[in-house]
Amino acid sequence: MEADSKVLGMVIARSVALFALAALFEIGGAWLVWQGIREHKGWIWVGGGAIALGLYGVVATWQHDDNFGRILAAYGGIFVAGSIAWGMVADGYRPDRWDVIGALVCLAGMAVIMYAPRGH
Repeated sequence: MEADSKVLGMVIARSVALFALAALFEIGGAWLVWQGIREHKGWIWVGGGAIALGLYGVVATWQHDDNFGRILAAYGGIFVAGSIAWGMVADGYRPDRWDVIGALVCLAGMAVIMYAPRGH
C-alpha cells in the first residue's frame, strides 16, 4: 500500500510539473505574440510565440492520462492561475481578492478533474 502511495505521488508530481511547463509555453507564447503585435516589437517575437505555443501542444501529450478532454479541461485551471501570476511578474498586474479566489477555485477544479479516484 505504501509503495502505491509513493507511485501515485510521483505520478501527481510529474503531472503538476508538466502542467507548469505547458503553462510556461502557452502563456509565454501568447505573451510573445501579444508583444510582437500589440506592442510593435516585431515579427521575431510573434515567431517565438508561435514556436512556444507549438511546444505547449507537445507537452500536453506527455500527461499520464489518455483523455484529451480531461487533460485540457484540467489544464484550464492551471492556465487561469498561471496567467494571473504571469501578469504579476511580467506586467506588474496586481490581482484583487476576486482574481485570487477565482484562480483558487479553478485550481481546485483542476485537482478534482485530474486526481479524483476513479476506481480503476
